[in-house]
Amino acid sequence: MATADELDRREREILRALVQDYIHTGEPVASQPLLSRHELEWSPATVRSVMADLEALGFLEKPHASSGRIPTERGYRLYVDTMLKVRPPSLADRDRIERLAQAAPDVSSLIEGTADLLHSLSHHAGVVTTPRPQADPVRQLEFVRLRENRVLVVFVSEAGIVTNKLVQLEFPMEAAELERAAAYLNEKLHARGEAAEPELAALRAAILTDMRADQSALHDLLQKALVLAEQSFAAAGVEKVVMEGESSFLDAPEFSDVQKARALLRGFAEKDRILRVLDRVLTAQEVQIFIGAESEFATVPDVSVVAAPYGRGDRVLGTLAVVGPTRMNYARVIPLVDLTARQISRALAALSEGG
Repeated sequence: MATADELDRREREILRALVQDYIHTGEPVASQPLLSRHELEWSPATVRSVMADLEALGFLEKPHASSGRIPTERGYRLYVDTMLKVRPPSLADRDRIERLAQAAPDVSSLIEGTADLLHSLSHHAGVVTTPRPQADPVRQLEFVRLRENRVLVVFVSEAGIVTNKLVQLEFPMEAAELERAAAYLNEKLHARGEAAEPELAALRAAILTDMRADQSALHDLLQKALVLAEQSFAAAGVEKVVMEGESSFLDAPEFSDVQKARALLRGFAEKDRILRVLDRVLTAQEVQIFIGAESEFATVPDVSVVAAPYGRGDRVLGTLAVVGPTRMNYARVIPLVDLTARQISRALAALSEGG
């Protein structure tokens, strides 16, 4: 099969025009409409012949025998990699992204607002992963006494992410005991964090080992604190996915088939699958584009992911992305994702300094 480098100028120009038309209309493209919408210098017969050649090479396909042609995943990949002309976001889009980054009162609001903004700007699904536990360990915790020996554990990560977990104890703890237990554990967290930057699992293990090593000095409070810590840390550090706009796919003609749409929505419901896709972006320094089957996002075709890492300083914390049909407007979505990732990273640094 021919490579992209082996296409001549005529083949590349016709492929570029056809991809642009299909992105815009969502309808298979025939030679005559292609000529009427683009300043191509070749005759209808030549355009038809080149389109047939591009189909034979795997860059185009016919959905139906009598229809026009649409890009294949290979055709989209060539278009995105070598033909796409990306422009900076509009002033209005840039303003909305900057306002979100500057106005968010905390990290949780920033992440939720980012998913919603990506959906609003792109009209596709906006997805953001919370900071990874390995890169954003717990730095502080608090205990809130509830009824019936239940305790609400409030975790605060290094980046400022706040998460809650309900713990059921087999013994009662008074509010004063919980306060002293939290002070003791926070001292351990601080000491371990100052000594090094261990993996979260190692940090948990080291703190619990420290506590058990104090057995000779343990009295009733610290025995309770040890049990509480074991249950609390077992629930800490879970990476999450925030999504907005999954139903936007239902407006795309590619997903008008009910079974196909259901399969796609099941893919969104499988958070582990989304995390596996976006975790592939964590080692990147820039926007990554997964077209169709490249993303391994869902069992259905026609889905693309445009994603970028975000972080604080030189530490990558998580990923944000737009998930949409392969027919998405890449020229618009790619710079939106790129700018949003950079602005969110700046906002995280500002929130950290403010905290």
